Amino acid sequence: MDTHVRSEEAYRLMHDGILALARAERQGIRVDMEYVERKRIQLARRMQQLEDSFKATSLYRHWEHSTKGKVNINSGVQLGNFLYGVKKIEPTRFTDTGKGSTDEEALQELAIPELEFLVKRNKYKKALDVLEAFAREQVDGYIHPFFNLHLVRTFRSSSDSPNFQNIPKRDAEMYSICRKALFPRPGHQLLEVDYGQLEVRISYCYNRDPKLEYDIMHGDMHADMAREIFILDSLDKSRSDHKVLRQAAKNGFVFPQFYGDYFKNCATNIANGWCKLPKGKWSKGMGVTFEEGNISDHLISKGIKSFSAFENHIKRIETDFWEKRYPDYTAWKDRWYETYKKYGYIDMFTGFRCWGPMSRNDSINYPVQGAAFHCLLWSFIQLDKLLLSEGLQSRLIGQIHDSMILDVLPEELEYLKEKIHKITCEDLPATWKWIIIPLEVDMEVYPVDSPWIEEK
Repeated sequence: MDTHVRSEEAYRLMHDGILALARAERQGIRVDMEYVERKRIQLARRMQQLEDSFKATSLYRHWEHSTKGKVNINSGVQLGNFLYGVKKIEPTRFTDTGKGSTDEEALQELAIPELEFLVKRNKYKKALDVLEAFAREQVDGYIHPFFNLHLVRTFRSSSDSPNFQNIPKRDAEMYSICRKALFPRPGHQLLEVDYGQLEVRISYCYNRDPKLEYDIMHGDMHADMAREIFILDSLDKSRSDHKVLRQAAKNGFVFPQFYGDYFKNCATNIANGWCKLPKGKWSKGMGVTFEEGNISDHLISKGIKSFSAFENHIKRIETDFWEKRYPDYTAWKDRWYETYKKYGYIDMFTGFRCWGPMSRNDSINYPVQGAAFHCLLWSFIQLDKLLLSEGLQSRLIGQIHDSMILDVLPEELEYLKEKIHKITCEDLPATWKWIIIPLEVDMEVYPVDSPWIEEK
C-alpha cells in the first residue's frame, strides 16, 4: 500500500498539522499520580480474583489438560485453539486470517458463563495497561503523548508514548477508571470538541444520496432502523430501554453497514452483544428487558423465534437498506470501486492519493475516513493559530479521532466556544467547497479542576 500527497494544499495541511500537534504534545496533560497508583493496586487485585475464579472452572481445567505446556490466559491464539479446535465451538467472529476470534465481543457472543470471568479480567487488564502507560510516560505529573501523521494509510493520525487515542470508551466502567486520572492545569478546565456525524456527513459529500442528506439534516436513521429491526410501532428516545435498542441499531447495524459489514455479523452483534440472546431457539424471558417484557418475548410475538429467524430478518433489512433506502449511495460504491480497479488508486477530496492493493471496503472507506480526519486537522491547525496569535492561555492538548481536547482558562471559555464554532462549522466549509452539507460540533465542558469524566 502506498500513499501520495498530490497537492501543495495537502502538503501544507500535513506540515502545519505536525507543528500544531507538536505544540499539543509539548503542552501535555496533567495526571493524578496518587489516583493512578491507588487504582493500579485495586485493578491488579481484582484481576487476580477474577483469574482465580476462572481457573476454578471446569472449562479452565479442560483447557489445562488439553494444552501441551503451561496455559497462558493472555494468549488469544492458545485460547482460540482450545475453544474452536478442542471444544469444537463454532466461532461467532473471525480474524483477518480466517481463524476464530477471541476478542471481547467474540467471547461474549459465545455466551459461555465461565468465560465471563476471563472477559471481565481482560477488561481490567486493558484499563491497567492504560494507567501503567500513564505512570511510565509521565514527567513531573504530566504526560506528553505523541501524535503522528505518517503511520496510517488513510493519512489519519495515530498516538503513542502513551497512546492517547486508546483509552477504553465502549465499556463505561473502564472509560471512567482511565479518564479520572487526567486533569487540566490548576485553575483550568477541560473542553472536548467533537464533530457530530462527521464521517457520515463526509460520505454524503462523495455519494450525494438525497435520502442520506435528509436523514442527516432532518431524520433519525438509527431510530428508523431500530423500529425495523425490533418491529416497533414507535420509538421513544427518552425511555432508557428504547435508548438501548436505538444504540443496538446504531452500533450493531447502521455503522457496520456503512463500513462494509454484512447481515450475519450484524445479526450476531445485535442479538448476542446488545440483546443478550443466545444462538439457537429462543424462549420467553430471555435477553434484555423493556417495559413490555423481555426482548425475546417481544420478538417471538412477532414471529421471530430463533437466532436463525432473526438473521434472515436482518438479511431482508440489509437488502432494503441499500436497494431502497440508499440506492444512490449503493450506486456510488459500485462506481467508486470500479474506478479503483481500473486505475489502481483512489483520490481523496483533500488532495491525497492511496494506491496499491485494497479490498472493496478499503477503497470505499479510505476516502471518507481520511477526508473526515483532515477536516478535524484543519480545524485543529486554525484553532492552534488563534490561541497563539491572540496570546490566550488556553491550549490544545490532544486529539482523538473526530474530537479535540483543550485545557481552558475559565475566563476564556465563552470566547473560545464562539470561535471554535466559527472555525469548525463556518470557516472550514467556506475554505473547502466540496463540503456541501452543514457541519456540527458538540462541546462538552468539564468543571474547573475536575477530571476528564465529570461533565458539566
